[in-house]
Amino acid sequence: MIIASWQAVLTFALVVFLLLPLGRLSVGYRLATLLALILVALIPLSTGLTLAGLLRGLTDDLALTSLVWMTSAAIVKLGYMPPLSVAQKWPLWLCFGVLGLVLYPAALGIGMIDTYRWGYNPRYLIIFIGLLTLLLVWLRSSLGLAMFLLATIGFLLGLKVSDNYWDYLLDPFIVLYSLGAIIMAMVSAASRKLRSSKA
Repeated sequence: MIIASWQAVLTFALVVFLLLPLGRLSVGYRLATLLALILVALIPLSTGLTLAGLLRGLTDDLALTSLVWMTSAAIVKLGYMPPLSVAQKWPLWLCFGVLGLVLYPAALGIGMIDTYRWGYNPRYLIIFIGLLTLLLVWLRSSLGLAMFLLATIGFLLGLKVSDNYWDYLLDPFIVLYSLGAIIMAMVSAASRKLRSSKA
């Protein structure tokens, strides 16, 4: 059996837990479900992969920021923390949406600057993320602080296979989620404004 990485196990458990409709269960049962999913993630398949390893093969390792965000959502679902308001989510959506627009078009060969290379010798990128983190602290975004701080610590400790700082900060899923959330929020706001103008 191929042993799944801790990150793949955590990703599998969090993704399935957040997708399951557990609203009617008590906090204890929800917590037991999350712990059970961690064990389920280690179930070997006939191919020798675990379920977590299979998911990892489909998605690759997620950025540490994604894991922190999903962990926060799981804590909310368990009832240990209140959910973020839309106003609290906007700075995070903008941060990851804009960072994604800086990284991924260049990574696909669009433009003359290879921004992905910045992650291999990331002194200035770390300084920029540090300033961005201070801005989130000023905006009282404790989740944003945790996401960027833990991603940077993870990079310095080499917790992922990649030695590129970008891979600790971003993955396609967090970028697409952030951009999609921005679009949906703008459409919802425009719809409300249109309805109020007709009233």
